[in-house]
Amino acid sequence: MKITFYGHACLGIEVNDVSILVDPFISGNPKAAHIDLNSLKADFILLTHAHQDHTLDVEAIAKRTDAIIVSNYEVAEYYGNKGYSFHPMNHGGSWDFEFGTVKYVNAIHTSSFPDGTYGGQPGGFVIEGERKNIYIAGDTALTMDMKLIPMRTKLDLAILPIGSNFTMDVEDAIIASDFVQCDKILGYHYDTFGYIEINHDEAKRKFFDKNKDLMLLEIGESIEL
Repeated sequence: MKITFYGHACLGIEVNDVSILVDPFISGNPKAAHIDLNSLKADFILLTHAHQDHTLDVEAIAKRTDAIIVSNYEVAEYYGNKGYSFHPMNHGGSWDFEFGTVKYVNAIHTSSFPDGTYGGQPGGFVIEGERKNIYIAGDTALTMDMKLIPMRTKLDLAILPIGSNFTMDVEDAIIASDFVQCDKILGYHYDTFGYIEINHDEAKRKFFDKNKDLMLLEIGESIEL
C-alpha cells in the first residue's frame, strides 16, 4: 500500500493496481501548485464530508477518470444526481471493494457543500487492504468512538488531523492515537490556512515524547506500508 500526501487532507492511495483519492482539494491550495491535477489517477474518490476544502476538485477528477465516489448517503447522492458514479455508505457500514474493505466511521464536525446543500454527517474511513489497515479520521474532534476501531481492526497507520481550530490539535491527536492503539501517525489538515498553522518540530517532539512516530510529509511525498 502506497500513500501520497497531496496537501491539506488530500491523499492518494495505491493498493495493487487500484488508485484511490481521498478528499481532493488541490487546485485551491497554493501550497500544492506543483501538483498536476490532470495527471492524478483515480478509480475511487473517498470523501469524508462535503466542505469545499475536501471536495473542490471532485467533479474535475471524476469527469476525467469516471471514478466511483464513495461517501455518506447525502454526499454520494449529491454527485449521483449530477451523473457521476457513486457508492453511498453510512456510519458503521462496511463494503468490500476490489481494493479491500472500507468502513465508514464516526467523526465530529460539520458538513455542507459550498452551495449550501446539506452534506450529511461527516465521517472517517477504516480501510483494510493488501494486508495493511489504515484509519483516515477526516475532520474531527477527539471522540470516544475512536476506541471502537481497534476492537475490530489492528491498524498499521492512523491518519489524523492536527491543525486545531477546525479539528483536533496535536495533544488531542496523541490521545486519539492511544484510543485507536496505533503509534504510527501521519498528520494532515495543517498549515493550509493561517488558522491551522503548526510548529512542525514541536509537534513531532510531543509525539516522540510519548513513544510515537508522527510523520509530516512534504506535498507530493509518499510512504509505503
